[in-house]
Amino acid sequence: MRLAFWRAGKDKAVVERAVAKPKAEARVAEAAPKVEARPAPVAAKQVPVESGDIDLHALGGALARKRGWIIVPTVLALVASVAVVNLVTPRYKSESRILIDGRENVFLRPSSDRSTEERQALDAEAVTSQVQLVLSRDLAREIIKKNKLAERPEFDPVLQGISPLKSLAALVGIGRDPFSMTPEERVLDAYYERLQAYAVDKSRVIVVEFQSADPDLAARVANSIADGYLVLQQNARQDQARNASQWLSGEIESLRKKVSDAEAKVEDFRSKSSLFVGTNNTTLSNQQMGEVNTQLNNARSMKADAESRARLIKEMLQSGKPIEASEVVNSELMRRLSEQRVTLRAQLAEQSSTLLGNHPRIKELKAQLGDLDGQIRDEAAKISRSLESDARIASGRVDGMITSLEQLKKQATSTNGQDVQLRALEREAKAQRDLLETYLGKYREASTRESIDTAPAEGRVISRAIVSNTPAYPKKLPIVLIATIATLLLSSGVVVTGELLRQTAPRAVAVLTPAPVRAAVRHEPEVDPVVEPVMKDPAPLQPEMTTDADVTGFAEIERLADSLRAAGAAAKKVTVLGTASGEAITLSTLTLARHLARDARVVVVDLAASSPTIAAVSVDASAPGLAELMRGEASFAQIITRDKLSRLHLVLAGRPGFDRSLLQSPRVTLAIDALLRAYDYVLLDAGSASDLPAELLTANARAVVVPDAAMTPDARTLMCEQLLAVGFSDVTMLSRPVQPSNGPETLRVVAA
Repeated sequence: MRLAFWRAGKDKAVVERAVAKPKAEARVAEAAPKVEARPAPVAAKQVPVESGDIDLHALGGALARKRGWIIVPTVLALVASVAVVNLVTPRYKSESRILIDGRENVFLRPSSDRSTEERQALDAEAVTSQVQLVLSRDLAREIIKKNKLAERPEFDPVLQGISPLKSLAALVGIGRDPFSMTPEERVLDAYYERLQAYAVDKSRVIVVEFQSADPDLAARVANSIADGYLVLQQNARQDQARNASQWLSGEIESLRKKVSDAEAKVEDFRSKSSLFVGTNNTTLSNQQMGEVNTQLNNARSMKADAESRARLIKEMLQSGKPIEASEVVNSELMRRLSEQRVTLRAQLAEQSSTLLGNHPRIKELKAQLGDLDGQIRDEAAKISRSLESDARIASGRVDGMITSLEQLKKQATSTNGQDVQLRALEREAKAQRDLLETYLGKYREASTRESIDTAPAEGRVISRAIVSNTPAYPKKLPIVLIATIATLLLSSGVVVTGELLRQTAPRAVAVLTPAPVRAAVRHEPEVDPVVEPVMKDPAPLQPEMTTDADVTGFAEIERLADSLRAAGAAAKKVTVLGTASGEAITLSTLTLARHLARDARVVVVDLAASSPTIAAVSVDASAPGLAELMRGEASFAQIITRDKLSRLHLVLAGRPGFDRSLLQSPRVTLAIDALLRAYDYVLLDAGSASDLPAELLTANARAVVVPDAAMTPDARTLMCEQLLAVGFSDVTMLSRPVQPSNGPETLRVVAA
């Protein structure tokens, strides 16, 4: 045996001594007297015990045995559904489609909207509202009257008589009594039963579907609904325009009177207040004040101009400079004097070239020049005095105009209050006049729309209904398939339910109470006097199947199971090994596991593969095991099987002929850890533990030792001490293994 126990630091030889030495002592003690057990009377009593998990193989067998209860109802349902769908009166469906575009004729559009090519898109709520308009009762009455649906027995069942079945259903309250309804209600119910209108998703298209036994009538009614919907919209618009024109007509008459009264008040107040209007829509007083103000400004500018010119000429005369003012230069007299002066200066210059300065001619010319200069200065002085006179005249005009302006201001101040009242009256008159003009424009548009025979509607028919030759009701193939499959599933469910009730029903089990067993050999402790193992075998109890020794062994294992439950999480992993035969170790492991599986999730992992018992009790003896999991040929779900007689789960070592070296892979430890997370208890059937890794067996594990029956107490004590030393958290030594000779009976005894 190879165990490299990392926790205790022991090597392979330690564990070999722990297992091999008791074996040697057992061989020495083979000659020792053995315990002789005599069969004791067994008292059996029946107690109810619930069964374990569901047996799928049993369910499959029940379905195979009772296939007649499934096939016959299914065939009958198939035949009945075929007959029913062929007897039902077929209905034919036709559909028409309406596009809600919300567009108007550009020539009929109001003037305020003529600049817009298209109105805003309708939202989903608006389209849904149009669907409700298609389903309105007013439109339904028009369609019923137009197509004379009330005269057809299809829409009024009273015309052809009520079947007794319908009368009975109405009597018990399942349906409505047609005779208690008015003819209009009966026809409307049948009409809406056959009508379906809905909006196409993500569009503005309304689909109108109608069904009838007459395909021509179905198409005709569908088209009538579409046309009636458009006519209903047109009538609504014409009524709206008519009501608007009537209301506007009354308002216009009232506004005309109000406008006339307002304008009369304005003119009367203006005449009384002398607030007459001149040009540019201003009052006369304001116009006069503006003109006087303009004249005043002109007089002031003339005065300033004359004064500045006169002052300039005086300065030139005083300084003796040549007078170059425009008034002087532009004077006719000054122009002639200047010309004469220029001529004399030319003669003086000519004579000075030949005559001396004292020559009489020279003196004469100089005297003439001096006289001309004096005349020019006198004339300039006259012009200056004339400008001063003009300035004084302009100053007088300024004073007069200032006086007139002040008078006009006082007059305007006194009339400001009246002017405010006049403007208020004018605003009121203008508001009434504008409102009257607006109403007149709307009245003309409403009158025009009212006179149009075909007012624009919100939608238009884009697809008209046509006659259909294929029945829309009933759907024969789907109905037959649904009825057949439903009957098949229902009958199968009844059979499966009965089998499940049988499997899960409480069964009578036997509780054995054997008499006390006496030991026939000295130095051996007496066995437990009272044991109550539970049998789950439905067959009659056979007391001679189980010896007193076997019952004692089962009681010991049951006490061990109770101690493991009390230990809780510390006993989740249990390694079962020993010096007994592989068959005995396996039977002991299964017995302990089945006791624990009564109220917990337990799995047994076969690591020894020394006994065919685990494969024999598995529901799938050929299932893969840990070896196939290590090679990647199977998954966890495939290697876990169930015990035939309990809720216990099993994991085999591998299929026959597998390589045992695969069980030494570190991945086996990972697999065991995964099982520890999924189950409450994991029991490892290690056999003699000859070639298994130490960490796999000892990590967080308790040991249950199944000794050879011939082992002495000293050998057992030594083996327990050695196993504790090599790393097990706790070691439990059984007094004896479950005997392989009583295997079948043993399996039945511990199944519960």
